[in-house]
Amino acid sequence: MVIMLMMAVFVIALGLLVAVPVWQTELQREKEEELIFRGKQYAEAVRIYVLKNPGRYPASLKELLDKKCIRRLYRDPLGPGGQWNIILTSGKPTAGREAAAEVMIAPERVLPAIKNAQILGVVSSSTNRSVKIYNDQESHDKWLFFFGQDPKKPPKIITYGEKK
Repeated sequence: MVIMLMMAVFVIALGLLVAVPVWQTELQREKEEELIFRGKQYAEAVRIYVLKNPGRYPASLKELLDKKCIRRLYRDPLGPGGQWNIILTSGKPTAGREAAAEVMIAPERVLPAIKNAQILGVVSSSTNRSVKIYNDQESHDKWLFFFGQDPKKPPKIITYGEKK
């Protein structure tokens, strides 16, 4: 009887050893799908903001909500504390509707310290390797979601605090 019980426990434990990694991968995929959805919501919100305010970009994510360009402020589903990294214009002008050739990425928490911040979109603050490949990128912090994005022409990225 005890041997049968031990065998049952062993079989259950073995089943869990197989099931847990599969479950974790599936959970990761779901979070990545949510990241893509939320990131695209922000890119679309910036597009709407620019249509309503020609020549201007939002200075904060809250401004997108206040101007009714987004229904709610979404948290980064993969980033620590739910904080996004923000994609900002680098200050270099683009020709017409051309995609930005250079962008600056800054943590959401430092946004108030940046003078004349012009938000283009968001990127996850998670540096983990992804299960999916999105726009040929395999790391969450390389999945850019911004207004005017051309996946075939990724911009040069300047990280906040780095010298140009």
